[in-house]
This record gives sequence, C-alpha cells and structure tokens, in this order.
Amino acid sequence: MHEPSDFDLADFLTPGVTPDDVPALWALVRSRDLIATFITLFRGGEEEVFIRLHVLREISARADHPRWEPDELRRHFSYIDPIKLETVLSRLRSHDLLVYDEGSYQFSDAGRNAVAAMAVLLRFGEHEDSELGFLTTQLAGMQATGTVTAEVLQHLLAKLNALTASFEDAIASGSEFRIIAARSRLSGNVRWLDKGTRILRGLLGEEEISPETSRIAHAIGLAQSRLARVDAAFQRALNKIEAQRVTLGASGVSSSDAVAWLRTLDLRTVASLADGALGAGSQMQFVAGGHELLDRAESALSEEVRQMEADASLPPGEDAPENEVAPSEDLGLLVRLSERLAGIPDEAPASRLVLGGGFGPASYRLSLLSLLGNEEAGAAGPVADLTQMPYDLQLEDYLVEVMEDEISHMSAGKVLRRDSTIVEPKP
Repeated sequence: MHEPSDFDLADFLTPGVTPDDVPALWALVRSRDLIATFITLFRGGEEEVFIRLHVLREISARADHPRWEPDELRRHFSYIDPIKLETVLSRLRSHDLLVYDEGSYQFSDAGRNAVAAMAVLLRFGEHEDSELGFLTTQLAGMQATGTVTAEVLQHLLAKLNALTASFEDAIASGSEFRIIAARSRLSGNVRWLDKGTRILRGLLGEEEISPETSRIAHAIGLAQSRLARVDAAFQRALNKIEAQRVTLGASGVSSSDAVAWLRTLDLRTVASLADGALGAGSQMQFVAGGHELLDRAESALSEEVRQMEADASLPPGEDAPENEVAPSEDLGLLVRLSERLAGIPDEAPASRLVLGGGFGPASYRLSLLSLLGNEEAGAAGPVADLTQMPYDLQLEDYLVEVMEDEISHMSAGKVLRRDSTIVEPKP
C-alpha cells in the first residue's frame, strides 16, 4: 500500500502556502488514491507499462468468472516469462489494483475503473479524434447521471476551439494536402459533434443549471456552429486550388499528382532527382553601338530634352462624356427565382429552389429567400417585389444531404405560401 507519510508538496510551494490553500491542488490531493492507481500503471519503462496494461486487460476480459487461480494465470500467460509475470502480478497486488484473497486473484475497484477508462480511450477509430470522442462520451454519461460539471464542459470547449484553430491554419496554409487531411479529420468527428449538440440541447433544457455551466454550454454551441461552417471553407479553398492546378501536357497528370508522388519518396530520393537538373545560367553581355551611344549623349546634353523629362504638369482637362448609360446589375437570377416562387402551389423544399449553377448562385438564392416577408423592404424594384411575395421561409436546426452543385449539406427548410396551412417544424 502507498503510505501517506512520504507525500509532501512543501518543496514545490512558496513558504507559508499549504495544498488546502489552493482549491484546484487540494482537489487532486483528496483524490490521491485514485491517482496512485495510474502512477502504478504507468511508472517504469515503456515495455513494463505495456505488459502491465496487457495483463490487466486480459484479466478483466473474463466477466463470467472474475476470480483467477494462480495456475490459471500462468497457463493463460504462458507466452510471458514466468519470473516477469510474477513481478507484474506482485506490483499490481501490492498497489491494490489486484486483490489476492483465498488463494485467487480478482480486480479491485480501482483497478477495474482504470482498465475501464483505458477501454474507452482505445475504442475510437483511426480517423476519429480520441480526445473529442472521450470528452463527448464522458459528458453523455455525466448528463445521464445528472453529474455534469463545468470542468468537463471547459475541457470540451477548449478541444473544439483547438480543432477550429487547426482547421483555420490548414486553410491559411494553402496546402491542398493539409486541407484534405483536415477535412478528413472533420468528417471523422461529425458524429461526435452531432452527439455533443444533442447533449447540449438536453443540458440547456434542464431547469436547474448553474450560471457557469450555462455560460460554457452556450460557448460550446457557438464553437460547434463555427465547426459546422468550416466544411464550406474547405470547399472554397479547394476550388481555388483547382483553378490554379496545372496539367502536364496531354498526359492527364496534374501538378497535384506530381506533388503527391513526390511526397511518397524519402528525402534522399527526392534530392537525387535534382542531380544534373540544375546548372549555372548563361551570362548575357550587351554592347552598345555608336548610334545608341549618340542617342544617350543627346538626351543627357540637351537642355530641351531634360526639361521635357522634368515636366510634371497635368495634362489639360477634358469634358466628361455625356449620355453614357451606367452599367446595370445582372438580375437574371433574381427574376428566375421570383418565377420559381410564383409556381409554388402551397410549399416547396428550400433545397429545390436554391439549386442550379453551383455553390455561388445557390448561396445568392438562399440569401434572397431569407428576405421573404421583410416588411421594411418598401422600395420599388425587383428585390422589393420579391420580398413582398406571399411566401415565408422556414429553416430547421438540422442539415439535409444535397450532394449536388458543389453543395454537400444545407439547412433543412421549406418555403410556404402564407395562405396555406403552416406545418410546425419538427422538434
């Protein structure tokens, strides 16, 4: 067992300060037994830690008969050196991760909790963010038991902000490969973001919630909203890169393909490709003839030429052209959208109305639909006519899959005629 007498933080604190004067530190001191469990697991060389964790996980895997006889353990771990195995079992037993009682081994509560925590961390997929998944899973469990703390929410908020910063850095780098990797990382964590959104809705719907918890929960909601918009930023950045991509002759191989191939090579191989490819540039020499020298001498010696070159006066004024027609804005998309609206009998999905022509025109149409029913748009013109049409736009708080016209997902919604029966949105 771990004796409390050898634990003293006085050397780490300034004179006169004790651990209970620092609430955050005192919370750790009170949980010293639990922390000692993880110290036991992870103290020592890397190989020792791996074998120790492996033995614990194997022992925990037998749920129907949790007690292990010593001979059973030796047979089960016959691939481990017997002396090393006894050392591992002795360490786990002496630090209360295993209990030896009546001639058999079984888990202690601390040991089972430690292995269960490791199991949660190890279950996440290769493309998922284990930290985000763990924090979301932990938050879901705490919400189910009514034990959500501001500390866990703070960890989740920090993780979401870190993800947003890393995605913004990838976009700012202009690297196609960094952007694709960041987009893949975002896609791998979509289910955790959706799960976190559902948890926050339930948490904010509770009557008894502290102001601090409510503040952090709202901040998490804003961070999740920013992440939801990142995918569109990824697509815009990739579209710019696509416009600048160069195809090497008629081979069909692009500059991106060449870069991807170079990234598969080691540094020594890449350096060898440059052998003989670089050399000194040719040195050009220009010799002026007699006529050129005469022209330069004339401009340098002539006072008239010098005055012309030094003259900085403005040219004489001219009358502005009259009867010029100012360039007009192309309102074709607006007019055709009004025609689409006029053909709606009762209601129509918003996604069907905005599609056509790619991401830019679709975004423009959606921004126009948001003006429907705007009573302040009293000015005359096509935009005002559109806003005063007898339709309303209803948007939901979830996304629908589109996968057309450079659009992956968009907010679910529909356009309703005002004199039709309005259907309440789904909860």
